[in-house]
Amino acid sequence: MTDANTDTQAQPEKTTEQNVNTQTDQTVSTDLNIDLDAEVNAEQKTVDASVQTTETPAPAMKKVDIVIAGVTYQIYCPVNEEEELRSAVYYINNFVLDIKQDAPNLPQENLLVLCCLNLFEKINSQQKNDESRRYDAEKSELLLNKIVLDAQSIL
Repeated sequence: MTDANTDTQAQPEKTTEQNVNTQTDQTVSTDLNIDLDAEVNAEQKTVDASVQTTETPAPAMKKVDIVIAGVTYQIYCPVNEEEELRSAVYYINNFVLDIKQDAPNLPQENLLVLCCLNLFEKINSQQKNDESRRYDAEKSELLLNKIVLDAQSIL
């Protein structure tokens, strides 16, 4: 490890002219750094301003107490979705209570799992019915178009 004193002794002494030039160079360098810093800060402020204007504010959250099968849960939801949440809770609560009537000794966790599985089955069945109706509607439309074309060719 070198001592600070030995470093200065190893360097040749500078003349007055060299000292002035070094000070001038340092001033120019400092001025450039200040100018660059000012430009970077100005660009950063522009970027920050554009980011602030493009960000959408997060919806206000509200703590809502819900009750499913006699157990209270605290849920955070966006204020504008509270009515939908309460509607879902009403539906799910009734669904769980119906399951509980058939199996009164099941723990809450098992009731909720059965509820989820039954609701998935309902949703899946509904999706299949929707696909079947769409297929039938497309088939009916094709048949109707064929009948119209056949009728136009006869006339």
